[in-house]
Amino acid sequence: MLSKSLNENTIRIADDMSKIEDWRTAIALAAKPLLDNDVIKSTYVDAMIKNVEESGPYINIGPKIALAHAKSSDDVSDVGIALLKTKRDVNLVDEQHPVSLWFVLAAPDSTAHLKMLQELTQLLMNQEALGRLNNAQTVQEILNVVENV
Repeated sequence: MLSKSLNENTIRIADDMSKIEDWRTAIALAAKPLLDNDVIKSTYVDAMIKNVEESGPYINIGPKIALAHAKSSDDVSDVGIALLKTKRDVNLVDEQHPVSLWFVLAAPDSTAHLKMLQELTQLLMNQEALGRLNNAQTVQEILNVVENV
């Protein structure tokens, strides 16, 4: 499921860091493929950002990894995931939470995304794969990691 959802349309590398003002911009850019494909509405992006503003950097799930998400709602039409890899770290709320892998997860209900989340967890717990993700310079390199774990 993960390797079908994370693909050349949902993975982006931010070559131009001048467009990323802060963590809010990073989340919005990471979510753009899901927005463009009508998986989520813009209100879902707003909800993800609001969650971090209210609850802090809880989406920082590992070294340099963020998993942005919001409560399942009518703003989500299908299960989806996207990834933005930034060329440099962007602080999530503060300098104690640098992030360069920005995942966005969307689910229309409380269970549809569980398989994808399990596969993502396996990927991110694999230290070799995580190292390759962090060092990837192209979307194809990221796809190779995702497809071979």
